[in-house]
Amino acid sequence: MKDNLEKLLKMCVSVIEGQAAERNLELDVQIKRDDYSDSENSEDITEALWGSKVSAATISELNKKAYVNIEAWRNRPLQGGKYPYVYVDGIYLKRNWGGEYENVAILVAIAVNEDGYREVLGAAEGMKEDKASWVSFFKWLRGRGLEGVKLIVGDKCLGMLEAVGEVFPEAKYQRCVVHFYRNVFSVVPKSKAKNVAKMLKAIHAQESKKASREKAAAVVAELKSMKLPEAAKKVEAGIEETLTYCDFPSEHWTKIRTNNAIERLNREIRRRTRVVGAFPDGNSALMLVCARLRHVVGTQWGSKKYMNMKHLETMEQELQAV
Repeated sequence: MKDNLEKLLKMCVSVIEGQAAERNLELDVQIKRDDYSDSENSEDITEALWGSKVSAATISELNKKAYVNIEAWRNRPLQGGKYPYVYVDGIYLKRNWGGEYENVAILVAIAVNEDGYREVLGAAEGMKEDKASWVSFFKWLRGRGLEGVKLIVGDKCLGMLEAVGEVFPEAKYQRCVVHFYRNVFSVVPKSKAKNVAKMLKAIHAQESKKASREKAAAVVAELKSMKLPEAAKKVEAGIEETLTYCDFPSEHWTKIRTNNAIERLNREIRRRTRVVGAFPDGNSALMLVCARLRHVVGTQWGSKKYMNMKHLETMEQELQAV
């Protein structure tokens, strides 16, 4: 019990820092009553947190209200117009299922709308990142108003790629170049990693897709000469899906060729959820993730312009005129 109480206190201290009172409360009450059923101990904790004792029944009622509010936000209609650039990723958290620990995937999507601002589109429990989970996730987003998607950025996941083709056939796919590099590094000795990294970055530093392809061919040849045949195969097989960003305005390239836009958000989520350890179920994990996402939306992250979308508009007009 003592360890559980310490975990609860750590979680509450973590989520309280820098957040509005309403959202603090919604995050704090995500803790399942099943894990902290000792009424006397729970009242001691609430006294430490809020300055007065709160009964288990009151906490349970607050918990229900928090879930309702977060779920309403999660299912809100998307009203940002068109969303040309969409970033997707899966966050793996642990849950305790019948005394055994297992991973639960929370699928997350953010986007840049037609005005150039970032929006959190939504999050849903995926169990695992298979095609069925991604199809369900994308259809849910589309049903809430996701339209005008031109590019979907993410790590290479076969299930996700198949789902994109099924739900958003008009959209192109950009493989995150950072994840691509990591995949290549997996078959490169540490002693050669630094040199290979420079070679790979040079591919995506070119001024056109044609130049990038030519550079990639040169890199493949050099990797073979360095006795790194597996790395050469990975570059040769995967380079094309990392160059999709070249079909869009060059002013946007650095922000649409990686998944960094969502990775930074995910790191913040993991920082906040790490203190919890294992969740009692997938829905608890989802609710805490969504509570954090809703908080981020209200910060500078959501209010600061991320891209100038006039560049994309101009490119489309030029293509139509041809």
